[in-house]
Amino acid sequence: MARKKGSKEIERYSSEPPAPAVLQPITETIEKNYMPYAMSAIISRALPEIDGFKPSHRKLLYTMYKMGLLTGNRTKSANVVGQTMKLNPHGDAAIYETLVRLTRANETLLHPLVDSKGSFGKQYSSEMAYAASRYTEVKLDPFCAELFRGIDKNAVDMVDNYDNTMKEPALLPTSFPNILLSPTMGIAVGMASKICSFNLAELCDGTVQMLKNPYTDVDTLLDIIKAPDFSGGGYILYNRDQLSQIYTKGTGSVRLRARYVYDKSAGCIDIFEIPYSTTIELIMKAITDLVKEGKLKEVSDFRDEIDKDGFKLTLDIKKGTDPDQLMAKLYKLTPLEDTYACNFNIILDGVPKTLGVAAILREWIAFRMGCVKRELTFDKQKKEEKLHLLLGLGKILLDIDKAIRIVRGTENDKEVVPNLMDGFDIDEVQAEYIADIKLRNLNKEYIVNRIQEIESLQAEIKRLGEIIGSEEKTKEYIAEQLVEIKKKYGKPRKTQILYDDHLEAYEPENIVENYNCKILLTHDGYFKKNTLLSLRGNDEQKLKDDDYLVCVEEAQNVDELLFFSDKAQVYKARVADFEPVKASALGDYIPAKLGFDEGERVLFMKCIHEYKQGDHFIFAFENGKCARVPVSAYQTKSRRKKLANAYSDASALADMLYESEPMEVFIGTNQNRCIIVDSAMITEKTTRSSQGITVLKPKKNEKVTLISADIEKLCGEGGTKGFRKYKIPAAGTPFGRSIDRMKKHLLENE
Repeated sequence: MARKKGSKEIERYSSEPPAPAVLQPITETIEKNYMPYAMSAIISRALPEIDGFKPSHRKLLYTMYKMGLLTGNRTKSANVVGQTMKLNPHGDAAIYETLVRLTRANETLLHPLVDSKGSFGKQYSSEMAYAASRYTEVKLDPFCAELFRGIDKNAVDMVDNYDNTMKEPALLPTSFPNILLSPTMGIAVGMASKICSFNLAELCDGTVQMLKNPYTDVDTLLDIIKAPDFSGGGYILYNRDQLSQIYTKGTGSVRLRARYVYDKSAGCIDIFEIPYSTTIELIMKAITDLVKEGKLKEVSDFRDEIDKDGFKLTLDIKKGTDPDQLMAKLYKLTPLEDTYACNFNIILDGVPKTLGVAAILREWIAFRMGCVKRELTFDKQKKEEKLHLLLGLGKILLDIDKAIRIVRGTENDKEVVPNLMDGFDIDEVQAEYIADIKLRNLNKEYIVNRIQEIESLQAEIKRLGEIIGSEEKTKEYIAEQLVEIKKKYGKPRKTQILYDDHLEAYEPENIVENYNCKILLTHDGYFKKNTLLSLRGNDEQKLKDDDYLVCVEEAQNVDELLFFSDKAQVYKARVADFEPVKASALGDYIPAKLGFDEGERVLFMKCIHEYKQGDHFIFAFENGKCARVPVSAYQTKSRRKKLANAYSDASALADMLYESEPMEVFIGTNQNRCIIVDSAMITEKTTRSSQGITVLKPKKNEKVTLISADIEKLCGEGGTKGFRKYKIPAAGTPFGRSIDRMKKHLLENE
């Protein structure tokens, strides 16, 4: 029987033990395989250098510069991508993604570096895709001229590309601190970088200040470079301590908030700027989740209305919803308020370092001074070479005919230069220059015009030498460039600064049931809120002994309350902050409930349903002055609980009134003299603490004690004749009755 071919060999090999595995220590694996990759990712890919660019950005921009796209027409993006691959071998997709982020259409940068045509997506959307590179067109923005200033004058080192076929710049000689202008984010191995953008005009001013004083303190720098500025706009919530840490250490975070407008006629909120660190998709998902969970009952619909005019997210809100409070809620629960974490990690001389704003500016100044000195040295050498030629040309001016004779009398072409050198005592370079002059230019006029440049060249060479040789003059030169850049390219801030006192706080309990009620304040400071149902058949109010009512109003549960104290302060609350009580209860003691200062008393209460234009508070002071202040002066965007300087404290407050329409005011004194004036005669003062104008002229030891609009009750059968005054200030007319007793009687029976 035939034996199967190869069976013995199979049996033999299968019976042999496997070869022992080659073991390699983990430390050796990391050292030989992982460390080169890690170093490459850190140094040559993920982290920016002092010019503000990663290698991918720098290679792309330099390629476009060499293609003539700084001044030429746009070209297809695919063409740029293809040319960039001569410097960047990481694939066309990665190069195009880098290009997209730099374009004007993508809106990532405050100052776009690429002028674009076509669809490039948007920074604020993760789903808005950019078109393929064959459909879009690009060129360098004119602003890029400041990135390349001096690059053709040896301002920076040129190094070989990856296959040693061409040169590329190691850094770009940016004439402004681009490292802090263009936002950059990169994740390397074991470290990362996230640099926010700042306003160009503020950066230029701050750098000029650092040029004058390298050790400028952070507080001074914060006054100049106020805060980061993002292309997406919105608000930055100002926290000086956090910013100080970023400016000092290079780490920290800033809070960003969306901007919106409320369209009252349409009943909707239009959000037109969102934080740079988020996208519209994340915001809409968060809102959707809140609606599904029943936590956003105030919103009836929301939609993306992005169009050719820009970003827009619209929220339709239900009737009766306070838009500011709704947005405060959304800021709390959605990415409409987001945090941008800063980590200013950059490559300096091949070493990653985390630096604050001040230190980065100092490093950039040192880098820029090196670029400027190299550029000016290049210019100086070129001018010296030209001066040398002109000095040689000047020597033949004395005898042009001799120069012509030497050229004509020379038999061999190669002997022309040596003969000119011997004939005029000039060197070879000068002789070559003279020998190359066209025959038509060998005239006295041409030569005289050329050598007239000698004096200006000598002056320019001297000036350049002084700048190169003086650190102070080099800094002045850089400062002049920064002033020019600010004037030419500076823009107002896009991200507005929002300070603490402008913030609307979100209070989860702010959605309250609304109903009608009656509110009361007593002379001793007790407050009651009675529901209308509780008052049916039992409206007799229980008060402490010798206490009496001073304010009684009809109100709604959502209304705002203002409590004026005897310390010229006003305390704000809502009717809903108080629990309803029966008429038989004493109520809440306002100084304790609202946290009055020690010994402070409440004098007056007013319920505000709406801060109407034209409504006023009228204050009467014991010295006879009256102030008429708009109610809107007490309106605040945030839920402020206390306002200082609610009225003037120059004289004690006698009493106050609320004016919703023109009315007659009865003002009396403790010596029973009084006047009646029209409220419009009291000049309006927009400042809350205004002392007002003198209305009643008090006599010695006399003071105002009464102010009332209830004229008929006060005057009774005697009428108002003799008390009306049509000019102020006016002297009071004797009343004949005790005004103090009348005042108390009116309050008790109100």
